[in-house]
Amino acid sequence: MLREVIRCRGHENVRATHKSTLEFTKEDYLTPKGDCILCVEADKGINDLGDEFKAALREGKRLLIRIKVENLVDEILAEGSPNLILDHEYSMVVRKSTYIDSRTLAIRANKAARDIDRKIVELLKDPKTTAKIELLIVEKA
Repeated sequence: MLREVIRCRGHENVRATHKSTLEFTKEDYLTPKGDCILCVEADKGINDLGDEFKAALREGKRLLIRIKVENLVDEILAEGSPNLILDHEYSMVVRKSTYIDSRTLAIRANKAARDIDRKIVELLKDPKTTAKIELLIVEKA
């Protein structure tokens, strides 16, 4: 099974209210306008993902995103695409739509920022809170 793990932390401006996207970023700041961002200071951007992992996404395989904060877990299912660029230094964006740019990790997600467990979002409003994001390639349905 192909797996990548990202560690990131919360920020006082985490809102996670965007209706169609969810983002993890390596940046260390977040403005209130960044309503799709779940966590900051991620230890990986798209550029840091392994070649085999990126190849699987470009084959259109499904992606399971598991968000773990303390004892809480939320999961998102999304899809890869042959059109994915997967070339960005600091961001990873998961989209409900089929829009693709260099920050897009996966498309056709079943959840966006506003759909994430609100208990997780509340915890991530504290900069001391850390999150573990597991990216798992699963076979195409």
